[in-house]
Amino acid sequence: MGEGDKPLSQDDIDRLLSGGALPDDAVAPAGGAAVPAAGNVKLENLVQATGAAPGSGIELIMDVPMDVTIELGRAVMSIKDILMLGVGSVIELDKLAGDPVDIYVNDKLIARGEVVVIDENFGVRITSVETMQDKKG
Repeated sequence: MGEGDKPLSQDDIDRLLSGGALPDDAVAPAGGAAVPAAGNVKLENLVQATGAAPGSGIELIMDVPMDVTIELGRAVMSIKDILMLGVGSVIELDKLAGDPVDIYVNDKLIARGEVVVIDENFGVRITSVETMQDKKG
């Protein structure tokens, strides 16, 4: 409170809490300046008033790059075995030849597929897509 301000009484606080108005002399601001009375203000619903801006929604993120990883398999090895790796070493994976590979987007499993060869490049043909029920179960 500033110098010269008059504190609210308990009656004034109770009146405000019950939705009533304060008497004109309830608050006396410093310097004797008049305090404008606050009235009810009707605001428009901003969602309805503004609507969706053009180009909003999914279109805004369609060109965001995401990491896609195809996992052929995994192996657990001791440090000794890793240090013995060299040219020509073979690492046995936990999947069999012909098993589906896992497809991850930003480290989240989204699908499975089979490895294909296109000209001289590898590719993956998606054979199943993960669903929310697959992730829960």
